[in-house]
Amino acid sequence: MSAKNTAQVIIGGKIMTLAGYESEEYFQKVAAYMNNKISEFSQLPGYSRQPMETKHMLLSLNITDDYFKAKKQAEVFEQDLQQKDQEMYDLKHELVTLRMQIEDATRRSSDAESERASQESRLKEIENEDAALKSRLGELEDEKASLESRVKELENEKASLEGRTRELEKEVDDLLKK
Repeated sequence: MSAKNTAQVIIGGKIMTLAGYESEEYFQKVAAYMNNKISEFSQLPGYSRQPMETKHMLLSLNITDDYFKAKKQAEVFEQDLQQKDQEMYDLKHELVTLRMQIEDATRRSSDAESERASQESRLKEIENEDAALKSRLGELEDEKASLESRVKELENEKASLEGRTRELEKEVDDLLKK
């Protein structure tokens, strides 16, 4: 387990000390997020006249709203990732099937070679089929690489969203403790 870190940050014009297992950079991001939210609300007409308790409640509600929106977006990304996983599984299955077809075509090509004189026209058909299968295999391999890249992007987005979710949960917890 990593060591507990502390960092002094400015939130709403007040210096605060934050502690936790996150980096100082993370604490500064949290403070910047809070300051942005406070700034957004401060620009709203009538906000400055509200009691402090109402201001805190509005800020908490807005952050909670951001949290649930981020969580929903993470769920959408997760569903998209599952769909991509299924597509990749289907493509792998198709790839295996195509490889089996290529192996079969190659075997038939060898058999046809031994009877070349009598089945030369059949051999041409198999060679054409083999070329088409190899071309399709190349296309599938390119598509597979593209999908694997997209899966990595989605995993990175998911990790980012999970980190953001933890940040928001911590902010909400911190705000609720106050």
